[in-house]
Amino acid sequence: MRFTTNAYPKEERWEAWRFALKRKSVLLNVMSEPAYGELSSHRGANGPEFISISSTSQNVTIDLSDRADHIWMVQLLEGELSATLGAQTLVVREGDVLIGGNDARAVLDLPRDHRFLMMHVPRAFFGPAVRNLLPADLSLIASDTGAGRLLSAMLRSVADTINELTSDRLRPVELSLSEFLLTALLEGAPARSLGGSAGARAMLLERVFQSIEMHLSDPTLNLQFVATEHGISMRYLQKLFESIDDSFGHYVKQRRLERCRMDLVSPLHAQKSISDILFQWGFNDSASFSRSFRERYGVSPREYRKASPGGEDDSVPQRGSPVARTADAPTDEPLELEAATEPGIGADDVVPAGDVRHHHLRATVDTVHWGYLSRNLRPVLRVRSGDYVTIEAVTHHAGDDHERMIDGDPEVERIYHWEKGDKAINRRGAGPMDASAVGRGAGEGFGVHIMTGPIAIAGAERGDVVEVRFLEMTPRPSGSAKFAGRSFGSNVAAYWGFHYGDMLTEPKPREVVTIYEVERRHGGHCAHAVYNYRYVPQTDPNGVVHQRYDYPGVIVDPEMVTKNFNVLRDVEVPVRPHFGFVAMAPAHDGLIDSVPPANFGGNIDNWRMGAGGSVFLPVNVAEGLLSLGDPHASQGDSELCGTAIECSMSAVIQIVLHRCGDQPEKLRDLDYPLIETRDEWVILGFSQPNYLRDLGGKAQSDIYKQSSIESAMRDAFRKARRFLMTTRGLTEDEAISLLSVGVDFGVTQIVNGNWGAHAIIRKALFVH
Repeated sequence: MRFTTNAYPKEERWEAWRFALKRKSVLLNVMSEPAYGELSSHRGANGPEFISISSTSQNVTIDLSDRADHIWMVQLLEGELSATLGAQTLVVREGDVLIGGNDARAVLDLPRDHRFLMMHVPRAFFGPAVRNLLPADLSLIASDTGAGRLLSAMLRSVADTINELTSDRLRPVELSLSEFLLTALLEGAPARSLGGSAGARAMLLERVFQSIEMHLSDPTLNLQFVATEHGISMRYLQKLFESIDDSFGHYVKQRRLERCRMDLVSPLHAQKSISDILFQWGFNDSASFSRSFRERYGVSPREYRKASPGGEDDSVPQRGSPVARTADAPTDEPLELEAATEPGIGADDVVPAGDVRHHHLRATVDTVHWGYLSRNLRPVLRVRSGDYVTIEAVTHHAGDDHERMIDGDPEVERIYHWEKGDKAINRRGAGPMDASAVGRGAGEGFGVHIMTGPIAIAGAERGDVVEVRFLEMTPRPSGSAKFAGRSFGSNVAAYWGFHYGDMLTEPKPREVVTIYEVERRHGGHCAHAVYNYRYVPQTDPNGVVHQRYDYPGVIVDPEMVTKNFNVLRDVEVPVRPHFGFVAMAPAHDGLIDSVPPANFGGNIDNWRMGAGGSVFLPVNVAEGLLSLGDPHASQGDSELCGTAIECSMSAVIQIVLHRCGDQPEKLRDLDYPLIETRDEWVILGFSQPNYLRDLGGKAQSDIYKQSSIESAMRDAFRKARRFLMTTRGLTEDEAISLLSVGVDFGVTQIVNGNWGAHAIIRKALFVH
């Protein structure tokens, strides 16, 4: 189940959220306005239900009175939480796990934006050893010591991947939950609460479990060995297992099977044969192991290994920060303010009252930032509502043909300048500056776009909407004397393209760069291919070899590639210049990868953001902080191979501030990017519309793995339905019918980590 309040008009969200929570045995008492909440749940095959909840500040009561003989557990993932039951109040820290029985109607107070995982677990799910320790009131398991730390990490991983969970993937969690919980409760329980001899038996059994885990790989592990190690008789040890409805032999076998199962899908053991794994964990007969594995998991070991996702396939690499190698990398390191201010336009300047002004914002080393957004960037220009700006934007693909797109253009040469020990713009992306994640370079290319800005809009506050009107866009001419007055762009069929794993001809896979000329023909603009070449490994000035097109600004050596000039002959591509990237700064700490778009805008890649169109963006931080970049000469819906015709541009824009409470009807309830042209409204949907908030601490890695056309389409549908209901006054039934018969949905892009879909609502549908 997945639920979001964004699918409802603003005035209906509180009631919709209350009803969604009630279905999960949570009663909503108080919630801040504007109301926002998202809920995802998954029920395991063995009974536990896992529910991920994200919301603005709220006060709720957990009521399991309709779930007899259940317990509930809550893990705080982000935010603040205090829990009250009668006279008992517990303060819960991030990572801690709160436990209560079905009679424990605890009140949870969450005073700011937050995210938590809730679990409903039948008592019968646990063995007797755990059931005897489960609290009748409230109990807290700290996340900073012992088994609590392991339990906390496991549950957090469930919350972070809840929308991708299947029963098979959840089964190991269910198997481990009881053991982790038993250990954590024993560690945290005072001696008096352990229940005399029953408590002593539970503690002894826990030590036995630990001993078995330590010796699982020993094929000679037996009842006598463990009994001797703990100074008890074999008979008494067997009775300990009988007290939890198990036997020593069965327990050991199940634990060995589970260890084998985990190794079968672990990338660390991908080179090991199945025989190696089973012998490592104490089995000595392949046939009996296979039978036992099939009985336990329903498939043979070979089928399980083949079907399980395991790790990422190196043949189809993904963009973005790799979780496994950068989970501990600092994402909120002090920002190097590469975007300094120009004289007379500093962030501290006061904009005087007066007439609308026209500014010229050049793209220079001092006015661009490469591959990331940040709320802490100092503005390079401040404007008032209504001001015009002539703005330059440089493509991050100019290095694909240095001669045509960099040579002889002084500012572009300075932006791209990179010699060993002398790199004009060092940070390129939101990754670590020491290249400690994957070794590509400073910022690691976790974000690739060269963005001009940010531009501060005087008086803009959270809740306002900024409109960017695109009045004129012109391709930047080549600075080379050889190509003077002509304009060029590059299209890269790259490893992140949708096509990459589905090619027909050899060599495959491959990356191919096509250079286009953008020119005026037959009274209009068009582009035609000049030549293409297969990308080959390039060595940057620091000596790093880039096997793929994986780090921005690496100049392609023309002597290393073979140019094919017989390409797309007799084909003219209509030119529709536009910005691929338009964003307000997100209200999020740290540096933000420029590749995945979201409700703050960003790498939207919709060709309708060109001359004659406007984009409306919600303001998230004071003064908005507008950045523009990724200029395109042309792009089709989907941007299938990974890029458009990437071409440096100059544009004339007008920036208009629409203050909260004084906005036109079309902006009512707007919390996502909206494009408007003369004839259409274009509603933009994303797989994860607010991934920075909803995916937790690893959002900038996980977003690349959690996108789908279906989820993007659903978000576009929900927003379009809401748009029609709030701005046109339609009922839900009317809106759904109109969306089906009169609105065109399309794929915006399937290459930017957070995939996009859009709904095109033609204004001509409404006759008045």
